Amino acid sequence: MRGSDRNAGGVAAAEALALGGLGWLAADPERLDALMGAAGLAPADLAARAAEPEFLGFVLDFILADEARARDFAEESGLGPEDATRARMALPGGDVAHWT
Repeated sequence: MRGSDRNAGGVAAAEALALGGLGWLAADPERLDALMGAAGLAPADLAARAAEPEFLGFVLDFILADEARARDFAEESGLGPEDATRARMALPGGDVAHWT
């Protein structure tokens, strides 16, 4: 398998995980309101933005920004503790900065 093929699969899996995260957030009105406020979105905008890889990266950023939220998402979704972080790294803007 070529490197670009593996990367495409990684992106697709990351997008699927982020969509799962969006669904998890949407299942709780308080969490969804917090996401919408952080994103500056109206509810009508959510469906259109859910198809954008950049927005899916934002969804994972939002989940990962709070340790309790990240832990709850992982536990309730049956994910390992680092799965959301790895998925975030595969989406646009998710490159890990190396400060040396």
